[in-house]
Amino acid sequence: MRRRAFTIIELIVVMGIISVLFGLLLPALAGVKVASRQLLCQSNLRQMGLAAQRYAMLWDTYPAAIRYEQVEGEIHAVAWDWVTKFADGELVSPGPLWDMTDNPDRAMQCPGYFGPSNYDGDPFTGYNYNTSYIGGEAVNQIGWEALRKGVPPHACRRADRCAIFGCGGYSGGANKFMRAPLSPNGWPLAQIYAGGQAFHYNGATNVAYIDGHVGAVSQPCKGEHATEELLNMLGYPDNGFLSDDDSAYDPRG
Repeated sequence: MRRRAFTIIELIVVMGIISVLFGLLLPALAGVKVASRQLLCQSNLRQMGLAAQRYAMLWDTYPAAIRYEQVEGEIHAVAWDWVTKFADGELVSPGPLWDMTDNPDRAMQCPGYFGPSNYDGDPFTGYNYNTSYIGGEAVNQIGWEALRKGVPPHACRRADRCAIFGCGGYSGGANKFMRAPLSPNGWPLAQIYAGGQAFHYNGATNVAYIDGHVGAVSQPCKGEHATEELLNMLGYPDNGFLSDDDSAYDPRG
């Protein structure tokens, strides 16, 4: 008895069904991949938040966002994540947060960011640090006395609502300095709008808060000073602020 073979029409129908199933499955698999990256990112940010808490317990302050020191005739830029030579960006050593981070070879790299490093020489990238209110910052001046200090830990009354670390993003890629939108320290607005957050996890961005918990924010904000030019600098709506005012950044209440 001869076995009946598939007709060409039946094969076409079967192949069409398979194609439809693949079309339905691929977006789901892509969604699973993004969700997996987001969970890893949240784990990284949780480690970074705990490291900042350890640092604060030791020194009653949070790590400087960036300061400058002179070492054997060379100026070093000591950022919260990496120490580099000011002249050429050559990597010198990990920054102050690194030694207090578990799995440091992984925790400093945002798994949702695939662009170039924030700074030349930085081997890991994608995260930023609240320098408007938390991390003190010096502007090309050497020494601790030049450092604009951030809010000290004991004055952080809104620790559960104030961001300390997040996924940095603007039109040029990532950034390592998280800026509050109202320019509390008098920075030029172009610099402020280059310090936004990347909403690259299905339209959400991850945030580590001062109290140690990590959450996702799904609504990018434009900031109260928004103009078309500034939003182009920010890369809105792929990137944005956590609030239109400074309420998501100022820990004082």
